[in-house]
Amino acid sequence: QTQTPAHCKEATRYPVFPSREMSRLDLVASPKHCAKEGLHVKKKQNRRLLYGLSTLFLTLLSAVFLVWRILHPTKPQFQVKDAEVYQLSLPSPRLLNSTILFTLVSKNPNARVGVYYDRLRAYASYKGQQITTDLAIPPFYQGHEDTNLLSASLSGAGVPVAPSLGYEVGRDQMNGRLPIRLKLEGRVRWKVGTWVSGQYPIMVDCVTFVRFAPGEMSPPLISSSQGSQCSTTV
Repeated sequence: QTQTPAHCKEATRYPVFPSREMSRLDLVASPKHCAKEGLHVKKKQNRRLLYGLSTLFLTLLSAVFLVWRILHPTKPQFQVKDAEVYQLSLPSPRLLNSTILFTLVSKNPNARVGVYYDRLRAYASYKGQQITTDLAIPPFYQGHEDTNLLSASLSGAGVPVAPSLGYEVGRDQMNGRLPIRLKLEGRVRWKVGTWVSGQYPIMVDCVTFVRFAPGEMSPPLISSSQGSQCSTTV
């Protein structure tokens, strides 16, 4: 509602007489003039309201940014504890059968931030080709500085592969060293107190080497803990 200026209210109390003084008063406090002043007051109020809301928004945004900087979460850390290859064979040049058991160590390095893991799936790859089907891992929560073990059995039956993969397997068999990549993909949510963030994609890529006597590729092939590396992207 537009407020009427005080002098406009005062001017309406008296009739306008044909004198110079009252004519001057009537000119100053005419309805048109009062309407303009009322509009000016309303615009001024709107500017004050907009300024107040903008200040409040910037203050809240700065507070959230400051808290985020103080509690900025560090990415979870992963390491291959062990991996065993029970089967890795090609019944035909374009098909591969595989069975791989693995255990990952997952650690939350944050002292004030918890982590929710959602929609996780794991699979194995060799020479850039996926050699097992996706395995869904149940969601779980990881508390402050907690460590968890993730164990799973990955397998693939008749997985389509490139014809050159048979040559790669044979060469690594002669060298006695088989590089396997274990991959984990899903979503994470950060928890600070009672506040829980939205979901962020997470990708974990672990490289482990299974070693055996050259030319003797009899299962199970046990991975070496030395040289096992995991990179985490959030």
